Amino acid sequence: MIAAAGTAALALALAAAAVQAGACLPAAGHAAQSRRLRLGCRAAFAQAGLLAAAFVLLAAAFLASDFSIALVAAHSHSAKPVLFKLAATWGNHEGSLALWVLVLALAGAGLAAHGGDMGARLHARALGVQAVLGLAFMAFLLFASNPFARLHPPAADGMGLNPVLQDAALAIHPPFLYLGYVGLSVPFSLAVAALWEGAAPPAWARRLRLWTLASWSMLTIGIALGSWWAYRELGWGGFWFWDPVENASLMPWLVAIALLHCAIVAQRRGALRQWSALLAILAFSLAVLGTFLVRSGVLVSVHSFATDPTRGIFILAILAAVGGGALLLFAWRGGRLGDESLFAPLSREGAILVNNLLLCCGCACVFVGTLYPLALEALTGDKVSVGAPFFNLTFAPLMLPLFLLLPLGPALAWKQARAAALKHLLPAAVAALATGALVAAWQSQTPLWAAFACALGAWILAGTACEAAQRLRAQTRPGLGFWGMCLAHGGAGVLLLGITALSAWSVERIEALRPGDAVDMAGFHIVFEAAEPVRGANWLAERARLRVRSADGAILLLQPERRIYPIRGVATSETAIDYSLAGDLYAVLGDQWAV
Repeated sequence: MIAAAGTAALALALAAAAVQAGACLPAAGHAAQSRRLRLGCRAAFAQAGLLAAAFVLLAAAFLASDFSIALVAAHSHSAKPVLFKLAATWGNHEGSLALWVLVLALAGAGLAAHGGDMGARLHARALGVQAVLGLAFMAFLLFASNPFARLHPPAADGMGLNPVLQDAALAIHPPFLYLGYVGLSVPFSLAVAALWEGAAPPAWARRLRLWTLASWSMLTIGIALGSWWAYRELGWGGFWFWDPVENASLMPWLVAIALLHCAIVAQRRGALRQWSALLAILAFSLAVLGTFLVRSGVLVSVHSFATDPTRGIFILAILAAVGGGALLLFAWRGGRLGDESLFAPLSREGAILVNNLLLCCGCACVFVGTLYPLALEALTGDKVSVGAPFFNLTFAPLMLPLFLLLPLGPALAWKQARAAALKHLLPAAVAALATGALVAAWQSQTPLWAAFACALGAWILAGTACEAAQRLRAQTRPGLGFWGMCLAHGGAGVLLLGITALSAWSVERIEALRPGDAVDMAGFHIVFEAAEPVRGANWLAERARLRVRSADGAILLLQPERRIYPIRGVATSETAIDYSLAGDLYAVLGDQWAV
């Protein structure tokens, strides 16, 4: 019953997308255009409702352990906790793609509800492009990856979710990530519509900015949750490993930052509209590229969902048609989005343009480092590995000038600025120099680059604070956009300080211990007291008990685990972490109690 109803809902949603495309794409007179637009909006709402119903049915099948559905049998188990039964709905190829098309339809419904201020023709074109995207991905879902495919005969029980994904962070990581990835479809549709019509009014730029901000924010949360999961679950001691699938999420994130800044200029100054349209096309194309990498089988990663090359070819065809077609349209009609405003190099627009160039060059470095090994293997059969050393030498130097510019851009005037306008940032420069000197003097073995990076982080934080104080002293009332900028720039400073601390001052040791053995490390006295078996809902584990005494006499208990999931026969590490502002104490239990 669930399988039949879910498949019917998907088929009806596909039909609704076809109606939406047919209503919104053809040109028509004003009265006919209004009627077509109303029909397209109704079709968008219907499509979103049908896909929401289909997704709820799929989630209900997982919660009810309906093993007559092949997807449930392959990725769930009756003994699994309820949270992970729900997470299993999107913790696989078909389910994650169902979530993808649901978010795509919800974004289309949002565009239908809030876009009339752009004018009927531009609104209709954008809805039509959104419908074409829905048609492509729903056809892929329904005909190549149907999540409601039946299993005959039904399984007695399921295989369970991949144990690595059975974590609270991973239960909510994919939805946020997809809200970011797929939310970028609306800026893409707005860009294609503007190129098609040869018009980009201020209302268009405003919609572009709002949708980009929402998508980038969701993508940021999704990436942060993924990093937290990697730190806690994988037992590798870090939060970012330049894994190709991690890079696939980083690329659209970088371009979305550039697009967000560009859209602000397009809205307020009428400039950089062509560049905004190009960035919108690139951001969503990179999001689709990430989908291809995860689902094509070309990558081996803990993040990958599928290894079926046929599905990968389908997504590659969508990427070529969507991204390639949009870029051809930009080459043909991009000149019609002429900029209305010129600006001097020393201006806020100029700073944003430099920001854009650095972000796009950084994205290009990640793109080359991620795809070069794949291209080389496809062409020659040779295998190479591109990891952290490459990205540290290419990506990191491009981010340094970007971080230097962060406090300067908001302090510059629009169109043309004077250097004297930056004098209120002098306290931030002093704070940065003092921080660098203190860090360098703190320990004789502190690397020079670490002192510089800490000074740079202090420069960003203090510069943001100085800009906020300057606005308040001027008795202006900064809006939410300004405070959002302060939060984002301050977050970049905190991120830089965190990366520096982890890279420069972390201490790692691998010890083979027996119960009763002790080790001294980084000011801590660690005693391995015992290891004992424990049982969970769907796993067995060996849990170590480590008693730790710090230099100030405080005592704490760490209990890392080595879990075995009998259904899949997979072992995972459950780290034990003591969090503090001064640093984390991180313990991992090895295969035979090697801590």
